[in-house]
Amino acid sequence: MAETADRIGGLLGERFSDGGIHPRFGTRNMVLPMEGGAYVEIVEVLDHPASDKVPFGQAVRARSALGGGWLAWVVAVDDIARVEERLGRASVPGNRHRPDGIELLWRQIGLLGLQADPELPFFVQWQSPPEQHPSAGGSGALRLDALEIAGDPHRMSEWLGSSAEGPLEAVDVEWVSSEDPGVVAVRFCTPHGVVRV
Repeated sequence: MAETADRIGGLLGERFSDGGIHPRFGTRNMVLPMEGGAYVEIVEVLDHPASDKVPFGQAVRARSALGGGWLAWVVAVDDIARVEERLGRASVPGNRHRPDGIELLWRQIGLLGLQADPELPFFVQWQSPPEQHPSAGGSGALRLDALEIAGDPHRMSEWLGSSAEGPLEAVDVEWVSSEDPGVVAVRFCTPHGVVRV
């Protein structure tokens, strides 16, 4: 994980920080904050029973076995109850223990589809204070520019409850061709220009 963080951080001109452990998922991460409430996580599976039992741990393990790559994208919402109602299922709690002892809390929905429908995001409603959000504390020099996603835009529209043509306010979503659905690449605006990872 550290090698991947160094490589991507070097491309973007920023350093990832240790994000801590997801005890419910059997994973840990490194985080790179960006402007606009966005951030990038690099995640690795731990030798922990939870990683074999929960969908997120299973998905991280499966992606790692394939050599890595983009696993998922996430949409933050202010009211996850509306997503629960639309999808007809309940959200579940998530948490992460940072190295400084702070526990981050959120509710999430949509993780069950990470492997079956990798082009679809999962949804998160943060419960921790804004100053603890993973996007806080960055240099402000990085911005998420675009996601390149392979998959079915109509399926995406149904899942998001809005048009897949412009599903995010400040980030472009471009539909590309690929044999494997999911996030193909991410473009970042950096002080040195646009970088595609």
